Order: sequence, then structure tokens, then C-alpha cells
Amino acid sequence: SKKSRTTGHQTKTTAQEDTSIDSVFGQFLHEAGVILRQGSTSNEIAVDQVVFQKRLQQRLKKSPRYPSIVQEFITGLESHIEDPERFRNCLLPCVPRLADGDSSSFQESLLRMLLGIEMLQVLVINTLFEKLPEFIAGEDGLNIPRVIVNQLKWLDRIIDSKELAGKLMQLVSVASVEIQCDIITSLPEILEDSQHSDIARELNTLLQENTQLTVPILDAFSSLNLSSTLLAEVRVSVMATLSAVQLEDLPVVVKFILHSISSSDALEVRALPLVGFYIYSYSKWQGCFWSHFSIRSSNTSASSSSQDSVALVLDGIKSAVRFQKTTSEAWLKVGRIGNSTSVISTYEVKMSCVTEVLIGYFPSILALAQSLLRSPDPCVVPFGGHMYRLSFTAFDSYCQQEVVGSLVTHVCSGVGGEVDVALELLCGLVTEKPSEMALYAVFVKGILDYMENLTPQQIRRLFHLLSGLAFGQQQQGTHIQDDMHIVVRKQLSSTVPKYKRIGIIGAVMVVGSMGLLVETMPLIFPLSGETYCVTALLELVRSCSESSPEAAALYYDELANLVLTCTLDPLVQVCLPSNNLPSSLPPLVCPRSVPFPACMMYNLDDEESQGGIAINLLQLLSDDLQHKGELWSQTGNNKTQRRVSPLCLSPFFRLLRLCEEQQHQGDLEEIDALLGCPLILTDMDVVEKSESLSRPEREFLCGLLFQTINWFREVVNAFCSQKDPEMKMKVVTRLQNITYLQTLLERTLAATPGYAPPLANFDGESTEGAPVSSSSAAPKKGKKGKTLFTREFNYIFLVFLLPLQDDAEKEKVQEATRPGVSLVSYRHFFRELDMEVLSVLQCGLLSRSLLDSELHSKVREEVQLGPAELVFLLEDMWRKLEFSLTAAPAKRVPFFKGKTDKSVGFSHLQQKSPKDIAACCVQLLPTLCTHLENCHNHFQTLLAENQGVVDASGLDVREHQLLSSAYQLLLQVLHITFSWSGFSQPEHRGLLKKTLGVLADRLKEGGPELTMDQHSFEYLLNFHSTVPSLSIALCLSQLLSTVFSIERSLPLATLARRFLCQEWVTTSGDREKGPKHNETLQTLLSIYLEHTDDVLKAVEEIAGEGIPELLNSAKDASSRTWPTLNRLTFLVFYKGMMGVLEKYLCVIFKGTLLTLCCVQVMSEKLLTWNLAVRDFHILVNLVKVFDNRPVLNVCLKYGRLFLESFLKLGMPLLDFSFKKHKEDVQSLLKTFQLSTRQLHHMCGHSKIRQDTILTNHVPALKKSLEQFVYRVKAMLTLNHCQEAFWLGNLKNRDLKGEEILSQRSQGSDEEEEAGSPLPQEQSEDEVLAIIDF
Repeated sequence: SKKSRTTGHQTKTTAQEDTSIDSVFGQFLHEAGVILRQGSTSNEIAVDQVVFQKRLQQRLKKSPRYPSIVQEFITGLESHIEDPERFRNCLLPCVPRLADGDSSSFQESLLRMLLGIEMLQVLVINTLFEKLPEFIAGEDGLNIPRVIVNQLKWLDRIIDSKELAGKLMQLVSVASVEIQCDIITSLPEILEDSQHSDIARELNTLLQENTQLTVPILDAFSSLNLSSTLLAEVRVSVMATLSAVQLEDLPVVVKFILHSISSSDALEVRALPLVGFYIYSYSKWQGCFWSHFSIRSSNTSASSSSQDSVALVLDGIKSAVRFQKTTSEAWLKVGRIGNSTSVISTYEVKMSCVTEVLIGYFPSILALAQSLLRSPDPCVVPFGGHMYRLSFTAFDSYCQQEVVGSLVTHVCSGVGGEVDVALELLCGLVTEKPSEMALYAVFVKGILDYMENLTPQQIRRLFHLLSGLAFGQQQQGTHIQDDMHIVVRKQLSSTVPKYKRIGIIGAVMVVGSMGLLVETMPLIFPLSGETYCVTALLELVRSCSESSPEAAALYYDELANLVLTCTLDPLVQVCLPSNNLPSSLPPLVCPRSVPFPACMMYNLDDEESQGGIAINLLQLLSDDLQHKGELWSQTGNNKTQRRVSPLCLSPFFRLLRLCEEQQHQGDLEEIDALLGCPLILTDMDVVEKSESLSRPEREFLCGLLFQTINWFREVVNAFCSQKDPEMKMKVVTRLQNITYLQTLLERTLAATPGYAPPLANFDGESTEGAPVSSSSAAPKKGKKGKTLFTREFNYIFLVFLLPLQDDAEKEKVQEATRPGVSLVSYRHFFRELDMEVLSVLQCGLLSRSLLDSELHSKVREEVQLGPAELVFLLEDMWRKLEFSLTAAPAKRVPFFKGKTDKSVGFSHLQQKSPKDIAACCVQLLPTLCTHLENCHNHFQTLLAENQGVVDASGLDVREHQLLSSAYQLLLQVLHITFSWSGFSQPEHRGLLKKTLGVLADRLKEGGPELTMDQHSFEYLLNFHSTVPSLSIALCLSQLLSTVFSIERSLPLATLARRFLCQEWVTTSGDREKGPKHNETLQTLLSIYLEHTDDVLKAVEEIAGEGIPELLNSAKDASSRTWPTLNRLTFLVFYKGMMGVLEKYLCVIFKGTLLTLCCVQVMSEKLLTWNLAVRDFHILVNLVKVFDNRPVLNVCLKYGRLFLESFLKLGMPLLDFSFKKHKEDVQSLLKTFQLSTRQLHHMCGHSKIRQDTILTNHVPALKKSLEQFVYRVKAMLTLNHCQEAFWLGNLKNRDLKGEEILSQRSQGSDEEEEAGSPLPQEQSEDEVLAIIDF
């Protein structure tokens, strides 16, 4: 290479020398060592550039014409560079020419060497700037403007940096975009650090005016040395222009934003909206870009470039989140603050627009979706589901297979919430993408091996999913038909009830999928060379369920659900009843002996014809009792004859009713005889003598009552939606029958401990181990004189046709006064009521005229919903809403599963979505408000008549209890409705607005200036004056707290205080008490302390006024100011005050160090700590009076928490406040040390008592007490007052201050604390000696 260079130099020396050597410019350069050349030949330099600069500077200074010679030199330069070739040579590096012919190191261009001479720098810069606009780009591709700008980079010294910056910005304002970009990008390399801030502000202004310069400006910002404040201003400006940034510039913008967020910005809230704004703007703009791009361009290279830009954006985000902790935390906080729906929509835009880019991130997306779906937080689970759905929709077949496999893994995990979401996603994918999902049917089929851990509802969803794949219109999934049939038949043939139940549910769901397509494309179900269609499959299930009444009842219930939820082919609907009749009906049998005399009861029909029907329930139960223990299919003289089980009555009637509704568009006239027909039971007076009956007789009576109630419940389900007034009256009457029979059942169950009722819901886990055969029995039906059934249903029921008795009396509902057991634990043994039954709440006063033989009006019969029926319906509604609308976080399956499944008894309800249930509640809301107002008016009238006395003489106790229960249930129903998490979603805001509108319209008074929610608040607040019990007061407070915003906290606190200051008594005149009362009181106290404007004042008021009043009163008396505070409820108040005190301090003093610079804020916080410590001292000293173990436990627990909060949040404040507020700090420490002294005594007391519950708190508390001592010493040392502190040996004492005797015998078992071994009465002097300022 050296040889070639020498050859090159020799050729260049032969080039013609420039004639400008005759000028001053040329002579001085030649003397300094630079030879100018003409044409395309580079200039040559014979000396090192440093030597050249020194020679030229000396030659200029020694000239007799100095300093004018400088201007002549510049004039010569200007003349020389007028020729473009000469100018180009001056911009390019000089070629070295040395005497020995060897080359030297790199040499700069002539102009750059002249810029290094201080006396020439400014003049040369001006000359270059004047020449710059003349050039755009050289013919040979050389960018002259860029080369000119490069001459200014990295100069050793700039004479006037400020002036240079101004000239550069002026040049930017008039130059082309290309030159502007070059200049802006070079600014950090041209200017000195002192000019960075000024130039950054000018660039920030330019950025707002011209978004085309975003990238070069951000590149310059990245290299400028800027302060954090200025950088924040720049970042705000960048975010403001984000929506207008071009796609190819977006990676630079994102990188600058994410990398400019410092730790201090992340701690502040203002940095987070910037990131959130970026998310929104980027996704919105990106969607517009891709739609625009897909229409206007088909250029593959442009598409690839756009995808590369998006990939760079995602890489920038990925690296920032991965390597910058503050950025990742800020990103997560934005996700928590933002609305979940907007975040999901943002993700949808990204997935749909940049699929090609995101496919590289698929493993991370899948892992994130798995984690979100398993999260215990219900708010993030839907987002994980959306990630799965969009990943399947947007990505290729490999990714789709991975998505399906991951969802199958979720289903097989056995975690309830996780399984539900995964099954819902799979069903949704089958509906949206049936062809794609059919390809992966074999993966979904694998779930069949893990059905043991699934609930009945999950099994339904699974078979609905698989049957949709197997029997859908897409033929790709037909290969799993044989496998499904094998599984179904295997489960049906099992003798284990659980597996048989799975087989029945699966078979019915398969029938539903096959039945939808029988009319257009009948699919064949192959098995062993035979063909089975829907009829054959139904026959298979029927034959396999004959051996078990529970299985048959479940089969009927599942078919009924299928008819209700699916639109079946008419041919399938016709074959349902005919294929579900018993194989052979038993003949009418002669009456056998029964334990009790028969009696026809509950007849609602007026007809006296001999063709009426009655349900001989008594005889059926007797038959079932006689054949107890025999196989169900081997009863009677003919061993092949199957006995109809009483368990199947209600399920089959439900199936019949739903088929009738489907075929007659909701008209039940064909079977309306079953609504009012009587039942053959026994005289219910036998309940009064239940104690004298034998156990088998009592169990028989319980079974009779259970079956009667369940029959009436199913009848109410069937006819509650009928519009005929007469039918409505009968439905209300049946509800009255149910409530009355329930009171009888409660007393009978109380006399029959250990009784196992007959099953009523057959799809739950209780089916396996329930002792059904012990006393299970059910009724049969009879036909009515008028048309009862359609032709297809002539042999549905086995009924006993008996003439109606002329003297059959209607039994009047009587009050039940004897005590009994609660039916809450027996809820699973009653038939489920449909949501439509709640429409009975809308029934007012119903009446009809009874006619005599001459068709004249004889008497008018009136029926209305009574308190007992109202409570019955409201209890059922409350349970339904609590099951459906209460959002419980997903939890892991415990090691020991619970014995009862909470979903048992809600099979019908699970078919509806929470949105449908909430809409039903809103529809019933006016009726609920009417009942609420009726309860309010009743108690208002009662209080007015009795001068406010609740336990007045002559009070109807039963009615009072029922209306109180109705009052409470109405408030609980409203509370659950308004607590539904779905109201926070944008798509349900209209439903929430409608709900508030119903309450607001009920308020007759109120100014127009009040908003809708304020009207609703005032409406509900009006009920506070008539609440009859503390539990109802709590329900009202919780309702107001849930519905309305924080701005209504003050009225809510006032209301809660009023309830706490009110004396609550029962109807018997006794004061309310008991564990439930204490729990209610604790919740109400927490509401008061949470919403009051001054927590410390409220605590001091209770502890300083209420408790002293309690101490000065009689033993059983209460505080005069706070009647709910007595010795039985002291622990409730004490625990509530200790807990809220520690919680309040943690909230208000969080981030104290950030605001301590303000003297006023410091004084206010110090005053707050003084008040808090004073309240704490009062509460701790109460242990001397109330020294029982629960109070000590509360004091030790919350005392340690308060002490830790003081060390963490209070002591830093004292460090800063000590010099300016010495007396206040001293007073605070004196008071607080008295409290710590008492805590120390409590530790000694706990050790003496050797109570493990108390001693568990001692080690942590002792550690905190020791930390407090040394933390005070550190504060005094920091403020140069360490001489005011000394340590003494504090002996262990009990609660009374007496020294613990074990210390005198064992020596020094002492703890260090700020104090001295003085007697207890000298503790105050002791504190003064410790901290003596």
C-alpha cells in the first residue's frame, strides 16, 4: 500500500499548480506548507497540520499590515472558492507530501485547518454559511452542505459559541429540509455544553412547529446535556406531536420517550399519563395507517419497511421494559389505572394491525396470557382471555394449535375460575372460527379424560363444545364422533352415580347438537355397524337410566334445560316425550295401608264435577316406603315391570311444561288443571303431635312435606308467567301454601334430627352420597275433567282419578308460633325457582267474583302477596343475585375440598349471563322500591301509633319479624345489584344510568340542581328514620356507601353516627346482643370512621367521652352518648378504633418526606401526630380497666402496628421538626413513652400468664420497643442533643405496675428502654430525666 501511495503522490505532484498563489491567500498558504491544486486534484500539505496552523498564524501577525491583512486573506479565500472544483478541494482532506516520500497520518481539509486558527475562525464560518445555500448536492454524489457542516464539528475551541448557535438556527429557518436535518443532527457536536440548554429550547419550539424534523431533533436531544426539568418539558412536547409522527419515525420517538423517563418521574404521577397517552395515540394512529396503507399501496417493499418500523417500536418498548425498572413499573401502573376495556381495545388494534411483527413475540404473548388467566385478580382475567382469542384469530396454524393446547391445559387444571374462562373461550372460538377449530378437535377431545374434576355446568359446556365440533356443518371434526359415543356409552353403563351423571349430561348435549341439524342434514351416529340418530340416542339414555330414579330425574331435568336453551328441530321435539315414557306403565293398584289417614287438601278449582283430578301423594309415598331397599326396576309381582319413582314427578312435569310452551307459544291451557288440582295428603294437625310419633312416622311426614313443597315450587315455575288473572291468583295462593308448609316442615324437622331429605337437584355432587332411599317419596298426578294433555302426552303421568269431595275445605294459612329448625341448610333439597318467578313480586291485589248456581255474584275473593310470600321471594332473589353478581376472586383448589358445592340448586340460573340477571333486576326495581316504601310506611305508622316505642303491647310479633326481614332483604338486593362489577364497564353504563334513574324518579321532592345520583342518594337516605334493627341500618349504610361517590361521605358518616348513637331493642324489649350483633356493629363503626372528616377527633370522642360514661354507669348499662357502647360491645369499639387509627396514619403520612420542605405543612403534620399519639395513649391506658384477654390481644397486635408506623413515618418528621418545634416534639415523646411503658408492662403480664395467644405478639413488640429507644437517640444525635438521652434498666412489671417476682429470684431479667427503675407513680419524672432539653 505504501508503494501505491507513493506512486499516487508522484502523479499528483505533476499536476498543475494553482495560479492563485500570486495573491496574499496563496502566498501565505504556500509559505505555511500548503500547495493549492487545480481541477479535481486534492490540495497538498508538506508539513503537519499543527505546524501549518502555527506558521500561518505567525505570518499573519508579523505582517506589517496586520490586522487588515486578515481581511485580505479572507478575500483571497472567497475568490479562490468561487470555483466549485476549488471549493470542493478545500472541503476535502489535503494529501500529505513529505520530503522522504513517505505518507503521514490523516490530515484535515484546508477549511477545517483554517477554522482551527482563532483569528480566522469567525470570518471563515461566515464565508462557509454564505456558500452553503448555493449547493444542494454535488454531481458526483458528494453532499456539499453536509460536508460544510462537518467542518464545524469537534473544533478544539469556538470563539463565540452563542453567536454560532444563533447563525445555525437562522440557517435552519431558511434551509431545505435535508439541510435542516444535517444541521440539527450536528448541533451537539458543534456547540459547547454551555449552549445546550438554549439550543434545546429553540429546538423544542421548532419541534412544535414542524413535525418533519422530529427525528433529527430527538437525535439531537439524546446527545445534548439537558437538565431534568428541561427534559420533562421536551418530553411533553414530543408527546403532544406523537399522533402526527410518520410510521418510519416512530421508533426514534418511542425510544426517546421511554429512555427519558427517570426514576423521579416514575415516582410522580405526571409521568404515567405520558406513557398512557402514547399507548392510546400509537394504537389509534396505527389502525388508521394500516387501513390507509392497505387501500392506497400494494408495494411489497413499502409494506416490509412499515413492518420493520413497527418491529423496531416493539423492540424499543421491550428493551425499555426489560432493562429499565422505572419504565416497567410505570407501564404496569398505567395498565392498572386505565380502563380495562380501553386496554383490551388497544391490544385488539395492535394484534389486528401488526400480526406479521407480533408473531415473533408469540411465545411471550402465550406465556403472558397463561399468567393472566391464572391470576387471582378477576380484573385481569378477561384481558388474558382476549389475548388468547386474538392470538388464535390473527396468527397461523402453528400458533392456533398452541393456543388450543394451552386452553386445554387450563381446563384440565381443575381450578374453578380458570376452567370456566377457558371453556368459555373454546366455545367462543368454535362459534367464531368453526372451520379452524375443527382441525384441532382431537386436542379438545383430550379433556374427556379429566372430567372428574369438572362441575356439572362445566361438563355441559365441554360436551356442548365437543358436540359442536363433531356434529357441526364443518366435516373436519366428524372424526371424533365415534370417540364421543364411546365415552358417552361408557359413562352411561357405569354403576357409579357420578359417572352415570356425566354420561347423561353428555348424551343430552349431543342430542342438542344433533337435533339442530336433523331437518337439513341428518347426521348418522355409527356404533357396531348400526345407525343411531337422535331417537336411538334418547332410547339409549332412557334404558341406561331406568335402574336409578336419580338418574332418570336428572335425565328429565337435562332434557328440560335442552328444550329451554336450544331451538330444536320440530321432529326432535315430537320425539322427546314419546321416547321418555316408561317402558311399561304399572296398572292402577289398590290402596294399601298408609301411616296417616288420607285427606284431600289445597284444591283451588271451583268445579264440583266428578271428573276432577287429585294427586295421591300420600299413597305414593307409602308405596315407596314399603318397597324401601328393593331395586327400582324389580318391584311388584312382575319383576320386569319398572316402578315409577316419586323423584321423577317434578323433573318430568318440568319437561312436559317446557315442551307445551314450545309447541303452543307459551300457552299452558292444555295442562292448567295441574295448577289448582288438590293433593291427597293427611291432616296437618299431626304436626302438632310430632313428638309423640315414632321416628319412621316422623320421617314419612317430613318426606310428605318436602315432596309437597317441591311440587308446588315446580307448579309456580310453570304458571308464574301466565297473564290470566285467575291463574295469577292461583300462583299467589300456591306461594302461600309453600310458606305455610315450610313452617310446618321446620317444626317437623326439629323433632326429627338426622333426617336425610329426598333429593330435588340431581346434577350436584350430593347425588353420590345422599341417603335418598331412606325416606324419598314423590307424588303422582291426576287428570282434570277438561282437556288436560295433547295427544302426544296422553300417558305422561300415572295419576289417581278420584272424585272431588263436596266438603273439601280450603285450608287457611295459620301462624306458626312453635320454634323449628332453619331451612337454610336444607336449601339444596328444594326445587330451584326460575328467575321468571320473581315477576310475581309485581302482583298487587288480585280478586275474582265467585258465582252461585244461578250465575249471580255471590262473593268476591281477593288474594294478595303477604309478608311471608314477599320474604320467600326476596330470599330466593337475594341468593340468586349473590351467586351470579357477586364477583369472587379466583382461588386455588384447597387441599381438602368442601363437602357442599355452592352451585347446587342454581342449575337454571347458570344458563343466564350476569348481564341478563342484572337487567332483570333493573326491570323489577320499581316494584322493589314500592315494597321498600310499603315497609317504610308500615314502620313509620307503627312508630307514630306507639310514640316511638318498638316493643309496645299488642304488637303483632310475627308480622313485625316478617316485615323486618323483607325490609332487610330489599336493601340487600339493591346493595348486590349496585355492587355488580359489570356496571363499571362502558357497555353497561346505560344500564347503570337506567337504574339510577328509577331511584331518582321515586323522589317527589328535590331541586332541579341535583344530579341523578344525588336524587338517588336523597331517596335512599329518606329510609333511615324507620329502620327497625341495627342489621337493617347496616344494610342501608352499605347500600349508600356502595352506590355513591366520596363526595357524599359526610352525610353517610352522619347517618352511621346516628345509628351508633341509637338504642336498638327487640320486640320483646331486650337490648340487641350476640355475636351477629357485634359483627354488625363492628362493620357499621368502620363505615362511620372511614367516612368521617376527622378520624382522630371521632376516636377521641368515643374513647374520651363514651367510654368514661360507660365506666361511670351501672354494670348492664350503656354509654349515654353512645347507647350501642356497653361492656358487651366494648371490644368491638376498641378493636375498631385501634385498627382505624393505625390505618389512618399510614394513609395520610405516606410520602411525608416529599413535603417536609414547607414549614406550614410540617407544623400541621406534627400536630396530627400529637393528636394521634394522644388518642393512642388513651386507648392503651384502657387496658388497665378492661384487662381481659381479647382486649389485651387487640392492644398488643395494633399497638405494635402503630409503633412501627410511628418509627417509619413519624420519626423522620421529628428529625426535621426538632429544632423549630422543640416543645411540641418533647410533649409528643413524653406522651408516647408513657404508652410504650404500658405496652412493656403488657408484655410482662403476658409472660406471667403464659398465654400463647398473647405471647405470640411479644417478640415483635419488644423488638419495636427497642428500635424506638435507639431511634430517639439517633434523632437527638442528629440535632446535637445526645446529652439529653440516657438509658436505664426498666424492670418487667405487670398491668398494675407491680414488679414481677421472678426477677428478684433470678437476677437481671431486664429489658433496655428509655427509663429508670423508679416506681410507677414516678414515671412522668422519669421521662423528664431521660429527655432533658
